[in-house]
Amino acid sequence: MLNTPHPVALYRAATEHATGVIDAARPDQLGLPTPCTEWTVQQLIDHLVGGTEYLLSAAEGNEPTQQADATAADYRRGTAAVMDALEQPGVMERTCISPLGFEWPVSQAVAGTFMDVLIHTWDVARATGQDEKLDPELVEACTAMFLPDMPERGRAAGIVGPAVEVGENASPQDRLLAAMGRHP
Repeated sequence: MLNTPHPVALYRAATEHATGVIDAARPDQLGLPTPCTEWTVQQLIDHLVGGTEYLLSAAEGNEPTQQADATAADYRRGTAAVMDALEQPGVMERTCISPLGFEWPVSQAVAGTFMDVLIHTWDVARATGQDEKLDPELVEACTAMFLPDMPERGRAAGIVGPAVEVGENASPQDRLLAAMGRHP
């Protein structure tokens, strides 16, 4: 059985990789389509920055804000602020509203945002021609935490695309991505 790391450690590792991928996206690539079919590269970066604003608001008990035309610097600032906020006593036990509309502890919000960052990092990497390999330990943790239930709940809410069929020899990363509606 997998000993899943703490959500904050998972989030930190995923955001470190995401920061490098966002940094490497060139200005001329920001309008490109992504595997997350409703969003361009810029819209995904805006969404990832929005994830930092969501977690920061959850940790501080405020309403989140949304930023357009976000940059890698905005993402770095956001993740640094989130990490500082998550270190405060009692924060992980506070509650907030999930993207699916139910109340959950901040610890689960961090875990859910980790999953979102991991998948969208792949989306941005694919769209911009970067290395698409995700950390196998993060893939394993995400799979253990969220499959098979989360993608179905996300599909019901309209935020996850239809599952994609992959062969039985597919890698763990490809199985995770396919479950989340991506064509690996």
